[in-house]
Amino acid sequence: MSISRRSLLSSAAAAALCGSALKGQVQDRSQARAIQPPRDYPVQPIPFTAVHLNDQFWAPRIEVNRSITIPFAFRKCEETGRVNNFVRAAEALQGKPHDGAPPGYPFDDTDIYKVLEGASYTLSVHYDPKLDAYLDGLIEKIAAAQEPDGYLYTARTINPEHPHPWAGQERWVNEEILSHELYDLGHLYEASVAHHQATGKRSLLNVSFKSANLLCDTFGPGKRKIYSGHQIVEMGLVKLYRVSGDQRYLNLAKFLLDSRGPGGKAYNQAHLRVVDQREAVGHAVRATYMYSGMADVAAITGDAAYLEAIDAIWENVAGKKLYVTGGIGATAEGEAFGDNYELPNLTAYNETCAAVGNDYWNHRLFLLHGDAKYIDVMERTLYNGLISGVSLDGKLFFYPNPLESEGGYQRSPWFGVACCPGNITRFIASVPGYFYAQQDDTVYVNLFASGTAKIALANKQRVTITQETRYPWDGDVRMRVQPETAGQFQMKVRIPGWARGEVVPGDLYRFAEADANVEPVTLSVNGKQIPVELDKGYVTLKRNWMAGDVVHLHVPMPVRRVISSGRVAANVNCIALQRGPIVYCVEWPDTAEGRVLGLALAQDAQLSAEFEPQLLNGVVVIHGRAVRPSGGNHAPQHEREQAFRAIPYFAWANRGPGQMAVWLPQLPYLHDGQQSA
Repeated sequence: MSISRRSLLSSAAAAALCGSALKGQVQDRSQARAIQPPRDYPVQPIPFTAVHLNDQFWAPRIEVNRSITIPFAFRKCEETGRVNNFVRAAEALQGKPHDGAPPGYPFDDTDIYKVLEGASYTLSVHYDPKLDAYLDGLIEKIAAAQEPDGYLYTARTINPEHPHPWAGQERWVNEEILSHELYDLGHLYEASVAHHQATGKRSLLNVSFKSANLLCDTFGPGKRKIYSGHQIVEMGLVKLYRVSGDQRYLNLAKFLLDSRGPGGKAYNQAHLRVVDQREAVGHAVRATYMYSGMADVAAITGDAAYLEAIDAIWENVAGKKLYVTGGIGATAEGEAFGDNYELPNLTAYNETCAAVGNDYWNHRLFLLHGDAKYIDVMERTLYNGLISGVSLDGKLFFYPNPLESEGGYQRSPWFGVACCPGNITRFIASVPGYFYAQQDDTVYVNLFASGTAKIALANKQRVTITQETRYPWDGDVRMRVQPETAGQFQMKVRIPGWARGEVVPGDLYRFAEADANVEPVTLSVNGKQIPVELDKGYVTLKRNWMAGDVVHLHVPMPVRRVISSGRVAANVNCIALQRGPIVYCVEWPDTAEGRVLGLALAQDAQLSAEFEPQLLNGVVVIHGRAVRPSGGNHAPQHEREQAFRAIPYFAWANRGPGQMAVWLPQLPYLHDGQQSA
């Protein structure tokens, strides 16, 4: 099926707005704009192409992702036959003899799409002719595997008479269960938009339009009814709508969402209509992708029922199903949310992909509501349970991210189900896009890192903001504001929830009262103190800004003890340690004899923080003394106190497998190893 004239015209216009093809040098794409629909998120993110970080925390990670993780992931896709699946599918379409064995999994195609998306993001800011040419060759293989009418699914095309057993004998018949046909396409659509916006090329975008037009001809009112067994196609279709202006893609995204439930499985959120859901259930990655898709559709259509549903679900997650590391999805069975307050530590699943999905969802809710509480959750996940999914050298990955280990966990260079490495590559490459946002003549400063952002406000005012900070290790942030011309606009500076005495929104966690007397947050402009008066977690600075104005935010970072709600059975009488946005753990190399499990921390234990530049690429650690109770709960005897060092949770398992714990038992007053009263 050929692409409609309307799609061609819309996409050509989008291509013109997004910039011409790369020709051996980086082009400034901070001004690139896709066709904007008449209605969208009220708050708009500042694109990552306009934010350039040069800090010591994120910039090295983004560079490792670009130079090591992405090439490594492509190499693994080659070695494991994922790339060859497209070659085999193309040979089948050409009638050439080939091995007709199906791929390992019907979703293996997405691993290439995700890494391709991440690679495209890196091309947007760091042109690499070798990578650009590699992507062109990869896209040629993908396009050659597409069937004439637009169908693209190597698990069937390789051998349509005997497709992958999950695929079903006909197209789409197993989509709501196992086939992942629409899931594959969702990742394709996201990759194609990223590649087009990075390079101006339409090669992969044309593949997506051809595929999406087939979906529009097949599904919809008066046609076939279906929903995606693993959500993400909804998000992908909205991206195609934004870049093309083709209303059919938006309509189809909403149709697929509205086709869910009632009567399906909670595992993939089809047990109820999406507008009737109020609790996070089932597979956590599927869930957050669906909630993100609902947010996208609601932002454009104004569907109030969608908003009511995802707002209620968010309250359920933030208040009852969120780990202190920001991880979600407590149970390995079904990679799913557990019951309310079911947050085990040793068996915690917390899939890396679920952390990525959680940040996608929270960022979208911020764009809808302009409330810092969503950034608070996003930041917690980002600095803890998300980047824990990749090793410091960029070559090893976690699928689950538990909060306790008996020594059996270690990162792997790849997985049979390799969704997490690809998700890491695309997310890390786009991290700068989460730092700032704007609404009309208001700039939101959400995250903190040294670097520069170039922002165009709705009143045609252009402003450059340069941050200087050692965040997350230090809470001093200096922001130099450089408007092109002096003029009035607003800056909303986020005061993190943890700095306001709030671990997460709600009462799932709280800081220990003993740590409550902390230095206050201060804010000044050009040395003049500004009252820290909060509106949805932000201090609003409205003034006539002039070049060279300096905003100074001081956020104290004492070591804090975190306590769970008593309804979290796994954490009763336990504490966790946090400093700034970073959650800490105790790991085997930092205790006597490598024994972590069983260590306890007294309420009066003195804790101190120190930056250790040679440890784990440079981290702030927490020093303290702990004890190991023995003799049972009714007559505890305490072994001699021993020193320990706590490290950031994200950095654990970079020194080999061994014991680890985030939550430590807490003892009452203890001194010199004597039994407490």
